[in-house]
Amino acid sequence: MLARVFTVAVAALFFTASSLAARAQDYPTRYIRIVNPYTPGGPADSILRLLAPKMEEVLGQKLVIENKPGAAGNIGTIEVANSPADGYTILMAATNNLVINQFVTKMSVDPLQTLKPVAKIVDVPIVLFSNPSVPAKDFKQFMSHVRSHPGKINYGTPGQGTVNHLLMERMKQTTGMDMLHIPYRGGAPGILAVMSNDIQLFAVGLVVGAGQLKDGKITALAVSTADRLGALPDVQTLTEAGLIGLSAANWWALAVPVGTPEHAVRKLREALQAALREPQLIERFETLGLVVPKESPDNFADGLKAEAALWSETVRKGSITVQ
Repeated sequence: MLARVFTVAVAALFFTASSLAARAQDYPTRYIRIVNPYTPGGPADSILRLLAPKMEEVLGQKLVIENKPGAAGNIGTIEVANSPADGYTILMAATNNLVINQFVTKMSVDPLQTLKPVAKIVDVPIVLFSNPSVPAKDFKQFMSHVRSHPGKINYGTPGQGTVNHLLMERMKQTTGMDMLHIPYRGGAPGILAVMSNDIQLFAVGLVVGAGQLKDGKITALAVSTADRLGALPDVQTLTEAGLIGLSAANWWALAVPVGTPEHAVRKLREALQAALREPQLIERFETLGLVVPKESPDNFADGLKAEAALWSETVRKGSITVQ
């Protein structure tokens, strides 16, 4: 009798384990929601719509993109952090809403504790654009110009507390350059301001100023990443300008609530990486000034702690807040 009970119990456990394994293999069984915490029509939407077809092919399910903008990306970010950890709600994460915002605004959650990165999608190198009237052909010359005119040079960024702003603030902290920051509501107003010489430098992604650069209305002095940008092969990096160790970029990634089953994370990662291997997608990203990352998903996740430490120190030293 005992032997029979034991046999039945073992069979039941085996059936349960087999059922769980089968369900894991079945993921996903319905559409997956991607929350974009920024306004419709922005870069996140463009990136997701380029990725979606291949990801849907791999996943076998529809990706539904929902825009939940507000509070510099915090509203959508907090919604995802508080969503069920089942693999069916994903956050379109960026440097700001995943890493920086908690240091410049009040948040009810710590994104780095409540969200798990799936993988990075792209890096967005920051280009330092200047007005053509500025007597500098590269960023090293621009720094000399600033030092010769302390307090008289204005620079702009797409907003207070953005990674663009913190990069420039870090530069000021490490070099002692005296410049005035003027934040704008996005990239387009800043490009107009540097064209009219209201500001002498504007830090933003290439795609925002590509047309004006081509027409000679603005000049590209440097890019913020360790390597030169393929679309701007003649433009030096900040390292080449003498700012050793000062490199950074905005980036976009996918993240899910902590506790999401590993098989779901793995499936999402496989779908994303399959999309990022598509030659046409890579080419399209390059024309937009976006760079497909070389680092592995694990290295990206491991590096977030150091990135958070860098920007939190920058924020503290600069007494930076966002209302």
